[in-house]
Parts: sequence; structure tokens; C-alpha cells
Amino acid sequence: MSTRRSRANAERNLVAFEVAGVAYAVDIQRVREIVRPLSVVALPHLPPAVVGVVDHRGDVVPIVDLRLRFGAPFAAHTKDLRWLFVTREARLLGLVVDRVLEVFGAVESATREAPDLGSGYAQRAIRGACTHAGRLLFVLDVDLLTAVVDELELSTAALTAGRGADEGR
Repeated sequence: MSTRRSRANAERNLVAFEVAGVAYAVDIQRVREIVRPLSVVALPHLPPAVVGVVDHRGDVVPIVDLRLRFGAPFAAHTKDLRWLFVTREARLLGLVVDRVLEVFGAVESATREAPDLGSGYAQRAIRGACTHAGRLLFVLDVDLLTAVVDELELSTAALTAGRGADEGR
């Protein structure tokens, strides 16, 4: 995968990605890694957008499918599907995206205020919008976007227990 990088007197860098044909971006400072999908352990009683957890480099990481989080229709996984591992305070989370577009520089003043799209879960955690390469991108607030996992208490022991339950099926 080749991810283009561009900088133009940028105050910050954003990682652009696509979900259901819509372009979004998050601050690169919040992205630890971009990977191909891993094997997910499904656990009972997870929030609807959380498809499970993975053991990634010793961390138990909840995986949030942004199609589910945004209420977008299901689509078959393609070779472009990626996970963005993002940080939320001291926690690592995975975001399932249809494809990563590029890393680019954005001037903070070029980000426009997002329109009022409702409140709570329906808001989609949109912090603002900007235009890059002739395309409108919605800049997301990682903390609001991943708030769906606030009540999850996960540990390596929980992941091991979940695997044991799945192996018995």
C-alpha cells in the first residue's frame, strides 16, 4: 500500500481515510499504527460498534468498526480494508476503515466548523471539515469517536478467557 504524504506549511498532519464513500481524517498524533486486519475475538455484551478485541503487541485492543459506528450499510471486506490503531489517553483502540487515503498537512485555520448533525451518538464525532485535493473531509475527534468503549475493562486475562469460550464452540 502506498500512502501519499504532502505538506504545505502545515500546522498539523492528518491521516485521511474513507468509510462508506465519505472521506474522514484524524490527527496523525493520535495514530500509532496502520495495519491490515487481524483475527478478532468476539466477546459477549460489547457495544454494537465494537466488533471484538485483538491481542496486538501485548495490548488487548477493542476494535471499533466505523461502518457500524456511523450506521453505514454493510460492505464486503476488500483488500484496501485497514485498521488504524489510535490512542485515547493511555488506551489503544482499533478503527476499521474501508481504506486509507493519505497523510497530509492541514493548516488549522482552514478547518471549518462542522454543521449541526444532531447530538450524541448520531453526531459522528465530527469536529470540523476541510478540503484537500478537491475533496471535502470531515475531521473527527478521536475521543468522541471512541467513547463507545469507555465502559470496557479489558485485560490479557479477559482476552484469553474469550478465546477459550470461542474455541469450545
